[in-house]
Parts: sequence; structure tokens; C-alpha cells
Amino acid sequence: MRFLRRLLRHSNSHEHNDFAAFLHRQGAFVAQKTVLDYCRVKVGRNEKEFFGNPDFSAALNHCRWQVFLAAQSDVMALAEAWLRPLWPGQEQILLEHLVTLHAAIMAKEEPPEAEKQAFTASLAALPGHLAGLQLAPPHSAISLPLLAEAPLFATLPIHADQRKGEGPSIRGALRFHIVSTQQEMERGFDPAALSIRLREQGRNPA
Repeated sequence: MRFLRRLLRHSNSHEHNDFAAFLHRQGAFVAQKTVLDYCRVKVGRNEKEFFGNPDFSAALNHCRWQVFLAAQSDVMALAEAWLRPLWPGQEQILLEHLVTLHAAIMAKEEPPEAEKQAFTASLAALPGHLAGLQLAPPHSAISLPLLAEAPLFATLPIHADQRKGEGPSIRGALRFHIVSTQQEMERGFDPAALSIRLREQGRNPA
């Protein structure tokens, strides 16, 4: 057990590219896991029929994209809150570094034509969202306001009449994956060393 603890302790990354990839991966996981798990439970044994239906498939893909975009902003907000205590008086600089990381990793995405407007809007909205969060003390994963919640409920391809009373469980699943993301972030990265690397990258962009 001591060896395992040492191994885990020394495996923490401080590379900004690793951090960006992690946040992007987790944002995708939060969205896909929350949406797909719920839909699979609801359709049950009819999964093949539902998922093979063109109308359901189109609605599902729209939901996945909408929640994906919001979840990406949520994990960036989680990262900002985690790192902010190490940036006293430099909160705006931290914000700018995170926005740059986010834009770089999202540039690799190719949204469908129908999602391009939302894609562009989500990128444009992130700086203001993070700035608004910086007006208050950093949130933990348990209390962070989640942008993904609204599009999740608005676009789930299961009619609202079929979801009565299930709101708490849907929100709970989303929150659980955000909490898991924070735990993975804390295990996988050294916030002090990562902050140093972000500052260096800001002074010497590749």
C-alpha cells in the first residue's frame, strides 16, 4: 500500500496540455454518461429499437451536443475554482489561461452544422461565465452551479411527461460525475506545479 501511495503521489502531472486534455475528456464523459445512462434506463429492453429510430437518434445527438458544450464549460469552471487560491491577485490571468486552453482543445471538435451556432456561443460565453464565478469564493464540485443542467432537461429525448418525479435523480447523476471529475483532477494533477507551468506558458506561448 505504501508503494501504491508513492506511485500515485509521483504520477501527478503539471503539464498544461495534459490538463487541457483531461478537462476535455471529462467534459465529454460527464455529458455522454449522464445522457446515455438515463436514456438506456428509460427505454430498457427497447434500446435497439429506440436508438435505431432516426428521429430518436437525431434528438439524442442534439441532446448530447448541447450537454457536451455546457459540461465543457462546467469542468473549466471546476478547474478555475480549484486553481484560484494559488493565483491571489491574478485571477484574471488565470481566467485567460483557462479560456486559451479551452479554445485550443475545442478547436479540434467538428460540430454538426445544426450545432455550430451553439458551439460558437459556448466559446464566447466562457470568459464571462468564469468572471461571474470569480465574484464569489471558489465553489466545490458539490456547490458549483452547473450550466449543463438546463440543456440536459431541455433536450433529453424522453418526453417530460415520462420524467415526472425523476428530476432529483437526473440532477444527482450529473452532479455525481462532476464530483468524480474533481476527485480525478485532485488525484492526477499538482495544482501548484500546474500553476507555475501555466504562468510559464503564458510568458512563452508555443
